[in-house]
Amino acid sequence: MMSRRRSMSPPALREHPAAPTAPPPWGAALPSREACYHRHVLKDPYQRKIDYLRLSVTDRCNLRCLYCMPAEGVPHLPHEDILTYEEILRFAAAAARSGIGKIRLTGGEPLVRKGIESLISGLSAISPRPDLSLTTNGILLDRQARALRRAGLRRVNVSIDSLDPGTYREITRGGDLEDALRGIRAALSAGLRPVKVNVVLLRGVNDSEKEISSFIRLGERLPVFIRFIEYMSPRGDLDHSHFVPVERVREVLEGLDRIEECDGPEGAGPASYLRLARRGLQVGLITPVTSHFCATCNRLRLTADGKLKSCLLSPTEMDIRALLREEAGETELVEAIGRCLADKPVRGELPASGILGNMSSIGG
Repeated sequence: MMSRRRSMSPPALREHPAAPTAPPPWGAALPSREACYHRHVLKDPYQRKIDYLRLSVTDRCNLRCLYCMPAEGVPHLPHEDILTYEEILRFAAAAARSGIGKIRLTGGEPLVRKGIESLISGLSAISPRPDLSLTTNGILLDRQARALRRAGLRRVNVSIDSLDPGTYREITRGGDLEDALRGIRAALSAGLRPVKVNVVLLRGVNDSEKEISSFIRLGERLPVFIRFIEYMSPRGDLDHSHFVPVERVREVLEGLDRIEECDGPEGAGPASYLRLARRGLQVGLITPVTSHFCATCNRLRLTADGKLKSCLLSPTEMDIRALLREEAGETELVEAIGRCLADKPVRGELPASGILGNMSSIGG
């Protein structure tokens, strides 16, 4: 059972770093197809370089994590609404040649989609070749890690929110912790590097000194990077009494070792890193609430049903699936990316309803 603690509202957002100012509208500056091949640069209206695509390949998942979806799950998208691998590859090729250099496969749980290694192989053949990574809960990684690495996957993030089997089962609503840990060991054995372990902090669930320290010990046993992430409610299933600032992690770390700021591993993204000096261990902190990273956002998101989003928190999206099924050419796809970027906000804001939707269908 989850313990009950005093409700704690998240602190006010602060800019990190200062928000960019808007230049003149991009519009006519949309790069031509030829320019894309040579410049490989995408910028939004605030001159942020956009080079990272989060690509959701399915809305389905083999877990029911309590901060991601309701216990009964969510209605699945009809099969015909999901982008085919061919459609994904067509869009990814256009995106790569227009400036996207990094592609992360997400879900739902991407490893539940059959033939995922064939998609990775196709993405690896794109020129210029994007850096390929994947986020998974690790449950199926044990049996797939070597095939994924052979297909061209470079690195992987594994979501594990507790190293206590009972708490893990509670958070995931039935998951087996040992399955996820086997997945991590398989990823390391297959040569995927770096392997990062993502931990979403939940007050009264996994924020104790014992829980946080157990992840530090995992990082000492295995060559993985532990990253603690502030919970940001997308649906209101959990109220803000479950919010934990990552300063809680810093407090625990200071009791274990002398800590110092340091650079993170490849693909560190929005995480800031601390080094435990005596242990030589790096720990990541991701702060979407207490110190959001909108000012340096470099992302686009493509949902499993083909909606292109320039911001996780924005309701604005572009129907890429319709373009693909109308046999749009590469130039049209590149222009669609430009139009989507033209609407990228300077900072994400939750909709007026306060409900963003299910992370499992957005791609996180």
